[in-house]
This record gives sequence, structure tokens and C-alpha cells, in this order.
Amino acid sequence: MTKGKVYFVGAGPGDAGLITVKGQKAIENADVILYDRLLNPKLLEAAPLDCELIHCGKTAYSNGFSQADINDLLVFKAVAGRRVIRLKGGDPAVFGRVGEEAESLRANGIPFEIIPGVTSGIAASIYAGVPVTHRNNACSFAMVSGHGKGMQDIDWLGLVNSMDTVAFYMGVVNLPDICQNMIGHGKPANTPVLVIQWGTYGRQVTVEGTLDDIVEEVRAKSLQNPAITLVGDVISLRQWFEKKPLYGQQFLVARTGTAKSLLAEELQELGGDVIEFPKWVTARVKMEKSQLLSFLSFDRILFTSPESVHGFLDSLIEVAIDFRLIASELYVVSRKSKKVLQQRGLMAKLKSEMAETGSLLVIGDREKSQIDSDFGDASYVQSIEKFVDERFLEILPRMLAEKSVDTVVFSNRHSVDMLMEYTCKANVDFEALLKDASIGVIGKQTGQRIKDYGFAVNMMPEEPSVEELVALIVNGTA
Repeated sequence: MTKGKVYFVGAGPGDAGLITVKGQKAIENADVILYDRLLNPKLLEAAPLDCELIHCGKTAYSNGFSQADINDLLVFKAVAGRRVIRLKGGDPAVFGRVGEEAESLRANGIPFEIIPGVTSGIAASIYAGVPVTHRNNACSFAMVSGHGKGMQDIDWLGLVNSMDTVAFYMGVVNLPDICQNMIGHGKPANTPVLVIQWGTYGRQVTVEGTLDDIVEEVRAKSLQNPAITLVGDVISLRQWFEKKPLYGQQFLVARTGTAKSLLAEELQELGGDVIEFPKWVTARVKMEKSQLLSFLSFDRILFTSPESVHGFLDSLIEVAIDFRLIASELYVVSRKSKKVLQQRGLMAKLKSEMAETGSLLVIGDREKSQIDSDFGDASYVQSIEKFVDERFLEILPRMLAEKSVDTVVFSNRHSVDMLMEYTCKANVDFEALLKDASIGVIGKQTGQRIKDYGFAVNMMPEEPSVEELVALIVNGTA
């Protein structure tokens, strides 16, 4: 059997947008992914459906793997001919033990490649508003381990005398020793210090002080690792990320589809930390050519979702039916579906503009009994099947353990049922989750479904739209 290959991929510090293009492509082609606690689980959504996901980090839910276990597992999977991704938070070569793991592979004759990532010492600092270098304030920068054996070997005098800015990784526990050593070796006690927990996430927390008082400031805010401790005068230049209106807020967006969530994107752009759950995948419903041709005889066709559009049009392509044969008037339930049709070269109108006369075919992505609206005498066909990717059920509890959810957002009635069902399967207490959070819904039907479960709605726009709901959320957290 041909040996596989191992790719050490830097996942970046937290913000999923900071993954490199090369790193993203590696994930998309993986057979196995061994991932750590500190990376954003959203990155795993790019993995193929048949990719094996293995969590190697230590959390309250698991003692994790020893380094020897990880080394052995990398060798075992690669020897079996698999394309293995070792996905590490930040950059794999910056305190990521890539050397130890690569040595194990080399000893077994297994090829490997290292794909760099954005390291947290730089990214967390930038997201806290601090450039680690500046022409007038800092011309040198050091990255130093703030825990473990590395602390014993630090040249404190050299660090103080030669470095303008220093980033200590995972140094919260040893913060008193770090400050004491910096001051003891000549760094002024009033030197600015920044401790950044969960850097680049929406749940990022930053505490500012000096070498003389930062220990008490951090204790008062109960900060813990993962954190970067930044020391240097350049901290006086802070600006940017923490000015966003939803900074510090964590949202759970209940999902019912695979299309990109405009709601989640808006919340993230405004500084929020967004969990999207459940994770959905699709499979096209097989339809014969004669059946598809019969659908084109309808006067009106209404698509209920972007996925239903793709499912139907892809089926036409598969059996070589020219789109130009579609003489029906096309309608959609949402603007998102309208945009998808436009991208496929077809124009559509919103359901609110739909004529009342003529035969109607509704094309959906669920069984008819599960759709939100009653379409009367219309014919209905399901063009695509959606199902939840249950690999992500074990990930949700770990994400919720890092920070409590401030707001849960629902985009339709079905999303309420799905979140209820799959949080239960993930061993998450749905009632406790909603009891402690604000609840936002996009419209009246969704709000009524929330009330059916015994919960009160805190935010619902007068007109159902993503923009209006986001505006209510921003005003409610301002």
C-alpha cells in the first residue's frame, strides 16, 4: 500500500477568516484531520463528508491525547495511505510541537509538508488594536513561551535590553513571575502590558495595565489561558477591533441549510462571536428526465431555498435538459434564493409578487409536511435532501464551555425544531441555553414556534428581514 502524507496546517488564532488559502485547500482534501482545542471548529466545516475528525486537545470533556499518542496516530493513519491534516491553532512552528511530530514521521519514512499560519502573538495584538512594531515606538519584537520548561531558559536580561515588544504565549499562570523578572532585569515598572484572552474571536477579552499592576487587573477580571501577554510601549497606540458594536457578544445562529448565512456574516462583521448549529450537508434527490421535463409545463415554479434551486438545476444538467426550455415564471421565498438563481443565469421574483393564476410547482428541500407555508393546491417536489452532519455534535459542548451564549437567533420555524432536536443529541441542555440568553427571531411564525416551547421572544422585527433583526440586536446590546 502506498504511504499517505501528513500536512501540518496552521489554522490561525481564532477568526476563521485568517486561515491561509493553502491551508483551506488542504482541509478540503483531507481524509483525516487531527485538530487541537484552540482552533475555530468552523474551519472543520470545509472538510469532506467522509473525512475522519479526531479531537486531540485537552478540555473539561476529555483528557486528550499524549504527545506520544498523537505521534503514533499520525504514523498509523499515514501508513494506511491516508491524506492526514494535523490542524494546529496559530502557526504550527510557533510553540506548536511541529518539530516533535515531524521527527516521528521522518523516522518512519512518511512524507510531510508544513503550511504556515497566522500566529496569535501578532494577530491577537492587532485585534486588540496594537501593532507589535512601529517606526517610532518599536523596531524589535519577540515571541516567548510563557509556560512550561521554556520559562526556565529565558534570557531575561537580553530580552529586556534588546526587545521593544514581547509577546508571551499562554503566560497567565506565570504572569507574576513574568512581571517580576522583567522588572528585576531592568524593565520600568510602568511599562504598558496587555493581556488578551481568546484573541481574534468575538469573545476576545483584553485587560490593560503595567508590569507593576497587571497581575491584580487580570485576577480581577478572572482571565485565563488561552491568552497572549504583550509587553511594550507600543501598546499606547491601541485602536480598532474592540470598537465594533457587538464586540464581546456570543451568538448561536440556528441553521436549517447549507447556504452561507447572511445573518451570521452580519453579526461577525459587527464584532460578534458566532456559532452556527446544526451543520447541514445535502444530497440531490434522483429524478428521471421525463419527470423533470413534466415540471417545465407548470406556469409558475416557486423555490423555497437556495439548496432547492441548486438541487433542481443540477438535476437538469445531469440529464442534459437545456435551461432555455424553462418557460415557467420563476419565484423564490427569499432574496438569497433570488441571488442564487441570478448566479445560475435565471431571473426570478419574490413570492410576494407572485400571480395567483396558473398551475404552481413548489420545489423544496424538505418533505412537504416539514415546510413552513401552506401552498394550497400546488404540486410539491423535493429536489434535494438535507441532513445534519453528526460529526459536529461533539464539538458544540466544547464551544459552549468556553463562553456562555448571549443571544440565540432563529431564521425560521424549522430552525427552532432543529436546534431543539440536535442540541439534545449533542447533550446540551436546550432549556438552560435559552433561559440564560436573549432570543431573536426573524418573523411571527418563528416567534410563535418559540412560544410553543414555552420561551419568550426578546427581539422580532416588524418586517421580517436580516437587516432589521441585526439592527434590533445592535440596539439591544448598545
